Amino acid sequence: MSGIDVGEELGARAAQARALALLRIRSRALAVVITPAAVAVVLFAAGAQGHLGGPFWDGVRWAVLGVAVVVLLVSAAVAVAVARARPAVSPTVPVAEEGAPDLYRLVRDLADRLGVPAPSAIALTPDCDSWLEDRTHRSSKSKAAVEAKNTAPVLVIGSPFLWWMRVAELRAVLAPVVAGTESSAHPDIAAARRFVRGLDAAVADGAAPGRGALRGAPVTFAGWVARLLLRACREHAAEMERCVAATASMRAQGVDYALRIAAQEQVGLAYAGWDRLLTRVALPAWRMGRWPSRLDAGVVSALTELSRRDRLADGFTSRLGERPACDLLEEPGIADEATSLLAARLFHGGPAESGPDWAPVDWQQYPDEVVDRKWRTEAARLHRVLDAMGVPPASAADPAVPTLARVMEHLAGPGGPGEELAAGIGAAVARDDAQAPAPGPAQQAASGAGADPLDLWGPDLLPLFPLQPPRTGTELLADHVAAMVCCAAVDTAGAAPGLDWLDGPALLVDGERRADLATPVLSLVEDGDPDPLRSWLAEVGVRSDKPVRLV
Repeated sequence: MSGIDVGEELGARAAQARALALLRIRSRALAVVITPAAVAVVLFAAGAQGHLGGPFWDGVRWAVLGVAVVVLLVSAAVAVAVARARPAVSPTVPVAEEGAPDLYRLVRDLADRLGVPAPSAIALTPDCDSWLEDRTHRSSKSKAAVEAKNTAPVLVIGSPFLWWMRVAELRAVLAPVVAGTESSAHPDIAAARRFVRGLDAAVADGAAPGRGALRGAPVTFAGWVARLLLRACREHAAEMERCVAATASMRAQGVDYALRIAAQEQVGLAYAGWDRLLTRVALPAWRMGRWPSRLDAGVVSALTELSRRDRLADGFTSRLGERPACDLLEEPGIADEATSLLAARLFHGGPAESGPDWAPVDWQQYPDEVVDRKWRTEAARLHRVLDAMGVPPASAADPAVPTLARVMEHLAGPGGPGEELAAGIGAAVARDDAQAPAPGPAQQAASGAGADPLDLWGPDLLPLFPLQPPRTGTELLADHVAAMVCCAAVDTAGAAPGLDWLDGPALLVDGERRADLATPVLSLVEDGDPDPLRSWLAEVGVRSDKPVRLV
C-alpha cells in the first residue's frame, strides 16, 4: 500500500470518527430528553410492585411524570422545528444533461477514474469556486427529488471556470471536488451532515424577523436550543470537513496531478479577473438599470487584458488556442445569460426578469448604453444639486445652460464649498436609490414557484452579497465631477465613451484611453485647486465654458 493510500485511509477514518462524535452529541441530547420519562417509568414500576409507597413517593411520581410530559412535548416541538427548517442552498443555475452531455460525460468519467459515485446533477454559480452540495433535505426536495433514488450531491461549478479554463484544466480542478462524493455516500458522514445542517437552518429560522411574539416564541426557543447544540458540534464538524477534504485531495492525486498544479494558477487568475469585472464593469451597468448578459465571456477579455498588462500573467493567453471548457455546453450563450442575471441579482439586487428599467446589454452597446448614460445622469444630478444650493451660473454663461465652468468655479471658491456639495450629492444619490423599485420577494417569485434559483432563500431582500460598501459623499462628488468632465470632453473635444475590461467606463481621446483624470479631479474636489484640471482640459482641448448635453 502506497503512502497516498495510507494517508487516504487515515483521513477517511478520522472523518468517520468525527462524524460518530457528532452523532453521539445527537444521542446524548436524545438521552437528556428521555431521562425524565425513564425515571417516571421506574418510579411507577416500583410503586406497582409495592416499593416506594406512601404519599411522598406518590407526589414524586406524579411530579416526575409531569416534568417528563413537558420535556417530551417541548422536545417534540424543537424536533419538528429542526426537521421543517430549510437548510441554506446556494443560488445556482441548473444544467440539464440534455444541455451539456459532454460535461456530464466528463464528470462521470472522472468519477469512474476516481472510483467514487458520480454527482447527481450539475449546476453553475457566478463565483470562482466549485463544491458539492447536498440537496436531499426533506424540506427542500421537489416531488421529483423525493421520488429519485439517486441521493448523490450536486456538483456546483463556478461559471467563470468554464469560459476561462481549457477542458483538461477543468477536469484537473474538478478532480478533488468530485472525489468528495465518496465521503458524502458514507452513511455516518451523511447523517452527521444532515444533523448539523438541520441545526444551522433552525438557528437561521429562529433569528428571522417578521414573526409576532406568539408565533415567534416557539421558533426562537428552538433556535436557541439548536444554537447550544451547534456550539457543541462546532469543533467536530470543522474537523470532519477538513478530513473529508484531505481524503478527497489524496484520492485525486492519481488523476491529472501535474496539470492541477498549473490549473490552480488559472483559478487565482480567474478570481482576480472576475472580481475586477464585477466591481469595475458590471456594477456601473447594474446601477444604470442594465445588466451585461455575457459576463462569463467578458471575463475572458478581462483576463486577456490582464495578461497583456501584467508580466506575471504573461503567457497565460497562449492556452486560448485549446478547446475551452464552455464548449462542453450545448448552448453556452444561454448559460452565460442565466448566470449573468443571477450575478446581477446576488451582487446588486436586480429583479428576476428583464423589463424597461432592467434590460440586458451586450458588450458592443456598453459604451453608449452604460458609460455615456452614466456620465450624463451624474452630470445632471450634479447640476440639480447646484441649482438647489442656489449656485449661480459661470460668468458670461446662459443661466439655463449647464457648463463645466460653473462646477469648477464653485469648487474653487472660498469657504470650502466642496463639503456642502458632497453632502448634497450624497443625499441626492440616496433619494434616487430609495425611489428605485426594491427587488423584494414578489419580484423574486415572478418567474414561477420553483423556477427561481433564489426561491429557497425565502423573503430576504437582495442583494445577498453586496459588492461594495456605501460610498462617501466625497467619493460620490469626485465621480460626479469626473462625469461632468467626460461629458464636456465628448461634447466639445470629440472624445468618446469606451470600455476598459479591468477599469470599467473609460474616456477615449483619439482612440486612446485617458487614465490620468482622477488626480486633477481630486485636487479640485478635496483641495479646491482647479489648476491641475485646467491644464488637463487644455491638453485635451476641452472647452469648460461650452454647454453640455445632459440626460
